[in-house]
Amino acid sequence: MKGSFLTFMGMIVLMMTGCTSKNTTVGDIVADNITNAVSQYSLMTDQIEKSGHILNPRTLDKNGEVVYVPYDDWTSGFFPGSLWYMYQLTGDDKWEKLAEKYTEALDSVQYLTWHHDVGFMAGCSYLNGMRFADKDYRSVIMQSAQSLSTRFRPNAGVIQSWDADKGWQAERGWKCPVIIDNMMNLELLFEATRLSGDSTYYNIAVSHADRTLKNHFRADYSSYHVVDYDPETGMVRGKQTAQGYADESAWARGQAWAIYGYTVCYRYTRKPEYWEQASNIYDFIFTNKNMPSDLIPFWDYDALNIPNEPRDVSAAAITASALYELSTYLPNPKYKKTADKILAALTTSAYRAKVGENGHFILMHSVGSIPHEAEIDVPLNYADYYFLEALNRKRDLEKNTNSETVN
Repeated sequence: MKGSFLTFMGMIVLMMTGCTSKNTTVGDIVADNITNAVSQYSLMTDQIEKSGHILNPRTLDKNGEVVYVPYDDWTSGFFPGSLWYMYQLTGDDKWEKLAEKYTEALDSVQYLTWHHDVGFMAGCSYLNGMRFADKDYRSVIMQSAQSLSTRFRPNAGVIQSWDADKGWQAERGWKCPVIIDNMMNLELLFEATRLSGDSTYYNIAVSHADRTLKNHFRADYSSYHVVDYDPETGMVRGKQTAQGYADESAWARGQAWAIYGYTVCYRYTRKPEYWEQASNIYDFIFTNKNMPSDLIPFWDYDALNIPNEPRDVSAAAITASALYELSTYLPNPKYKKTADKILAALTTSAYRAKVGENGHFILMHSVGSIPHEAEIDVPLNYADYYFLEALNRKRDLEKNTNSETVN
């Protein structure tokens, strides 16, 4: 702890001594963002702790009030996950205690079988607790993986995302809808096999990744949002969208989930087709004619009124984090350079809130779902989560590079 704290203080000194320069150095970006995050999340957690309740912030409503969500909301793992990253970035025991408290408040998540996003919920919280603080959360991870596995449809070879007989999903006439977001839940299954030695979870994850690779992508490597399968025959019934501009458009966060998901799949399998897919998705995103120069995308690359469309900061943060990991597998320096450029843009006042504002979330200007008229141009807890993860990955990459240079 002491060493981590001294490292943190050293970064603060670096930041302060650099303030006299007009140009912020690359190293200063990490230190500056840690300082900002500590200020914002201290205000956020102080407010929650004073309430006397276990609250889980997701976004702001139309009146600027913080929206808190129950444990079974798909975003419930991101707030405790962000607290784990605060601990990892600062070494301050305060954040470990808070992360543990708000993680363990999600205990019931492990038993959810109607929710494909249990991977997000348990992974961002409990898995980070295991990684960063050596917490004994193995039983939760295993039960969560078992719950997620109940949604595997063997004839189709995929994990069903949404139940097709409820709400607006039923209105679409789907039988076994699979969304590109589901790639993000596979890490939980890979980890379950790593912890237990039971290859069942690994095989489910690979089957889902392979079927998604085959059926979710167009010739230009953009991804459909929803692919509907016949759960009995495994045939594809249709390819549509729920949150994008149109069925044939490229929803920005969907492309981010895709590049991140296949990077993770490569981490656990070392199958070359996965990193090749991540690389191809990169080329689609960053050669797209509608990508702004600061690399913070519009909510959909084909939205009708570009450039007068909302940006989606969450898509940028997810992509940046993925690219830092991808850069460790592929030798081309463009992946880290692109991630650095995104992170630099997110650090500016155009996207990062002033301390004390924005409901104490770090980033502004994300989009939940424009077709559902929900969470448009607001902070989102998952934008903060992947931003903090990207900071941590950037710091670790550069620390390792500097160490290798010295040695």
